[in-house]
Amino acid sequence: MARDDGESIGLFEPLMVSEGSPSRAVLSDLALELAEKSAAFRASLPESIAAALADLVRSMNCYYSNLIEGHNTHPIDIERALEGDYSADPKKRDLQLEAKAHITVQKWIDDGGLEDPSTALASIIEIHCRFCELLPEDLLFVEDPQTHENIPVVPGQLRERYVQVGQHIPPSPGAVPRFLDRLHQAYARAGRIESILAAACAHHRLLWVHPFMDGNGRVARLMSYAMLRNSLDTRGLWSVARGLARREADYKAHLQACDGDRRGDRDGRGTLSEAALASFTEFFLRISIDQVEFMGSLMQAERLRDRIMIWAEEEMRAGNLPPKSDLVLKAILYQGVLERGEVDSVLGTSERTSRRITSALLKAGALRSESTRAPLHLAFPAKYAERWMPGLFPEG
Repeated sequence: MARDDGESIGLFEPLMVSEGSPSRAVLSDLALELAEKSAAFRASLPESIAAALADLVRSMNCYYSNLIEGHNTHPIDIERALEGDYSADPKKRDLQLEAKAHITVQKWIDDGGLEDPSTALASIIEIHCRFCELLPEDLLFVEDPQTHENIPVVPGQLRERYVQVGQHIPPSPGAVPRFLDRLHQAYARAGRIESILAAACAHHRLLWVHPFMDGNGRVARLMSYAMLRNSLDTRGLWSVARGLARREADYKAHLQACDGDRRGDRDGRGTLSEAALASFTEFFLRISIDQVEFMGSLMQAERLRDRIMIWAEEEMRAGNLPPKSDLVLKAILYQGVLERGEVDSVLGTSERTSRRITSALLKAGALRSESTRAPLHLAFPAKYAERWMPGLFPEG
């Protein structure tokens, strides 16, 4: 049994920015702004387009979350992995499998897989378990920085060793369940504004506990993603991970600052600095707002239509798509969905020609459909992201 040194759970208090904090009014305003903008963005999208976008956002979230960990897997390689197409290079294949694992877990969250609240001990363990059990064996080891020993990472198993993360020494291994129970108690009954703030606060406090030998960063980001998805009903249409990765140095500096002790009598009532926690929470919320605004600008109907139509015209000129393919895309962009039987009238062609054009668009990945008779929907494949949704991923 892992040793518990009996540390007081007060060591990682405060767990929330208090009502009396000088920063609380600003944070509450930011939380409200985020809620309003997220709701407006969600309402602006037809359901069929929202579903396709959520698939792409899972790849985006996975790409940026892994990038923060120093693992750069190209979005197109991620998409290939989802189709079972893996690189012959063992290292690239391992990273593809890691990406697929992350997406699988996020889809499980999106599909309502979490039975308990996101901050519950059972949820945190299950997120880690589901992610790690899909990893290749070579990625299930972590090196001890002092002894250079390779320590196995067991999916869903809380750490049984003492660790040090930079200057921070997390609690003894046996104390981890106590600290996680306290973490959940602090956030379980949060009201709407508090639940939005909690996504940032819990993010750091989970990392402070460092419950697993490895995978803590991804678990924290998936937990925060699930918390915001629940409190804001985001439908998985945007993610904070892109913003965190684009400001990785600031993100990590904020997390490190949150490890610091209270800075005098005016810095809250806990052991750790409330001012640092408030600063990270503001950073997290502003990045979230920025990501909602960015996704909103990409999905503006007229601009999205223009970008896809220009792409379609170029593909038709190059002979990659049959003539009139753009008319099918245009109809779906306006309507959100197109029944198979409507394609003939949209194109003004024979049924045979309609089937050929539909088949070409499906093969190109521009459209998706559940079956050969099911309606046609727009898809957002990563291979077209640079043209259709510029800035979503790094160029190239």
